[in-house]
Amino acid sequence: MNLIRLTGRATLGLIRATGRVSLFLARGLAGIFPLAPGLLGRQILQIGWLSLPVVGLTALFTGAALALQIYSGGERFQASDVVPAVVAIGMARELGPVLGGLMVAARVASAIAAELGTMRVSEQIDALVTLSSDPMKWLVSPRLWAAILTVPVLVAVGDIIGIMGGWLVGVNALGFNSATYLNNSFAFLQSWDVVSGLLKGAVFGLIVATSGCWFGMSAAGGAAGVGRATTNAVVAASIGILAANFILTGLFF
Repeated sequence: MNLIRLTGRATLGLIRATGRVSLFLARGLAGIFPLAPGLLGRQILQIGWLSLPVVGLTALFTGAALALQIYSGGERFQASDVVPAVVAIGMARELGPVLGGLMVAARVASAIAAELGTMRVSEQIDALVTLSSDPMKWLVSPRLWAAILTVPVLVAVGDIIGIMGGWLVGVNALGFNSATYLNNSFAFLQSWDVVSGLLKGAVFGLIVATSGCWFGMSAAGGAAGVGRATTNAVVAASIGILAANFILTGLFF
């Protein structure tokens, strides 16, 4: 009976938590209307533009390492010529969206949770409520929509940089002809490969921003509480990205 009781309590807790997060997300997405261009633009700069260096470097080295690995493995089956196509498809479908999302989660989810958590424990959010200002509209909605809009752009840029990283290694280290490598990269790349990666990026951006905002707005207990919120936001965003990637891959392909 104790096992059944504990299972039921855990299940009910999960359902309640899912409901609370779902309502929080719905309020956050709806709170952007009417549009506040200044707030949205500031968050697009913070989430998108300032995340570009880490996403670009990650994609560059990932594409380069992927080319080396595929060439090494392909030689065992006399199939090393597939390096350009596999690098392009792998970056567009999986590695670009997933690694880009994880890098954004590491940088953005932690920053959002720390900022909102500090505002929560220092009672700045309570002051907004006292002034009849909706914290969801001013603090949560711009971050959610900025992440949804900018992460697909970061994924697209990461795809291009990752393919170029594979091209650099292929031409300079593996002996591929430059024009042939580029032609083979895009000859087998279909539009759905790219579009599916961009759709994944939008979902991953929503997961990252939701995790940061939820744990930040729920922070309590002073500086230690802010630290816990930051850690939980990054962990939740990372696990959410990997789980969502599995589900979306099954749906798309």
